[in-house]
Amino acid sequence: MGKEMDIRSTDLQEEYQQRFQGADLYRDSVWKILCDDFFSTYITPASVVLDLGAGWGEFSRNIQAGKKYAMDLNPDCGKRVAGHSTFLHQDCSTTWPIEDGALDVVFTSNFFEHLPSKELVDKTLREALRCLKRGGKIICLGPNIKFVPGSYWDYWDHLIPITEESMAETLSLKGFRIVRKLDRFLPYTMSGGKNPPLFAVRLYMKLALAWRFFGKQFLVIAEKP
Repeated sequence: MGKEMDIRSTDLQEEYQQRFQGADLYRDSVWKILCDDFFSTYITPASVVLDLGAGWGEFSRNIQAGKKYAMDLNPDCGKRVAGHSTFLHQDCSTTWPIEDGALDVVFTSNFFEHLPSKELVDKTLREALRCLKRGGKIICLGPNIKFVPGSYWDYWDHLIPITEESMAETLSLKGFRIVRKLDRFLPYTMSGGKNPPLFAVRLYMKLALAWRFFGKQFLVIAEKP
């Protein structure tokens, strides 16, 4: 298991470096806008938050919270979240080193589609439910296969096709209550080289009507009853 995890960690390092190298500052600036203008609605400065599949830690770095955890198999994540988040370098489908009911929010973006099976998604969601407080929320963001049916598979590490409906259904089956479900939210990707200026990103977040035309990622928010 340890050797397999090391191989997966190395693969993730190489994928991220090839896909996002040179876009660090832009991605970080975009996530600051997303956190300030949208996600801060659900996360208070006193919240205990876990960033699931944290990648290079852009969300963790930019969200204001009382305590932050960042979980990822990519060891580079630990370097990038050092000083503001506790790094959990582990398989998300195994037991999290967090007490029952300790978290206010679990946040995950563009992550579940990378897991090898739906069984591992289910195991991960059960851990999220265990670790969340009653009334705590899970925020799930990801590419919607309905709107990117072909280009979804342009990424070698996309393994599971997900829609807003399938995401909401599996959350409900695990015991969560759905509080918000959007089929269209953000545009598809920031790795294609066509990055809009930051003022346009800020304007986009304020114009929900634009989401209907350009959004290709779902947003599902659920809470622990």
